[in-house]
Amino acid sequence: MGSSIVLSGGSGFLGWHTRVLARALGLPAPHLLTRDDLARPARLAGLVDGADRVLHVAGVNRGTPTEVKDGNEGAATALAEAIQQCATPPKTVVFANSTQAGNGTPYGDSKAAAAERLADATRWCGSEFVDLRLPNLFGEHGRPHYNSVVATFCRLLADGGTPRVQDDKALDLVHVQDAARALLGVEGADLVPARRTVSDLAQTLGTYARTYRRTEIPALTDPFDLKLFNTYRSHCFPGHYPMPLQRHTDARGGLVEVVKAHGDGGQTFFSTTRPGVTRGEHYHLSKVERFVVVRGEAEIRLRRVLHDDVVTFRVTGDKPVVVDMPTMWVHHITNVGTDDLLTLFWTNEIFDPDRPDTYAEKVSP
Repeated sequence: MGSSIVLSGGSGFLGWHTRVLARALGLPAPHLLTRDDLARPARLAGLVDGADRVLHVAGVNRGTPTEVKDGNEGAATALAEAIQQCATPPKTVVFANSTQAGNGTPYGDSKAAAAERLADATRWCGSEFVDLRLPNLFGEHGRPHYNSVVATFCRLLADGGTPRVQDDKALDLVHVQDAARALLGVEGADLVPARRTVSDLAQTLGTYARTYRRTEIPALTDPFDLKLFNTYRSHCFPGHYPMPLQRHTDARGGLVEVVKAHGDGGQTFFSTTRPGVTRGEHYHLSKVERFVVVRGEAEIRLRRVLHDDVVTFRVTGDKPVVVDMPTMWVHHITNVGTDDLLTLFWTNEIFDPDRPDTYAEKVSP
């Protein structure tokens, strides 16, 4: 077949993040299985035949007990039958299972049954089977009231609301990009969850929202904090941008506070760009990057990875504003004026050439 990676559920939350990570790592673009493929085992067998890695992410976690049971067990049964029909079985089959598997609920029991059917099929044909039991996943572009309470709180705060805690329990949380790394078999993938209560999340995200409304960067003391902040930022984009900066003036001239970062200072640099020249054409998986045009006129354009729509901001040094690049959005800045453009950039981390977190791609593919 044409691709060595086959993915079900590729349009969902975890599926999209897995495709973005595969793209960033230079892996083959996964072949995406459709619902129609999963409903036709003979066709499905041809699609997974000889694959290096089959990632089964598709599942049902909302609906009636029957819908949840049939959705999870039916898809796994179809894939299991297809694997057994392959002339050359896939090398590895990875199932995005849940830590709730077998917990007595329709969802948990159907996930456990799905894992058992895939384990039997791969054992029969000799494929490696990875039963990846994932806790609560959160991350950029999660669906409120569906993917996680983190997404729900982020959306409420981005819209100016206040999260309400109804069931203050402890949650084991893993960022969705870490789950994607485990799915793809990336060496060093870390699935050790961070435990936070629902009230802790509400308080932390509320602090982030209040701080960020002032264009300030909250203290990001550990990798989990950065992932949580980037998740919140994804719900602010594009509606909150550009964010105006206050200019203080007196007889001597003017002053604009561009970056106020609580905690580590990160790295600040500036560039000059000649008329008509474009800088950027890349995206980041975790880095926070701020653009502020100090002099001249520019157009900042962004596109979410694996999507087509482009967001455009026209900015000028006469009225300085903040545009922070959301993670997993390709971006560039073009001098559209007649004079040299002066732009100030800030990132939350000092550039490391061995781990640049910068992946080349054009905004206009």
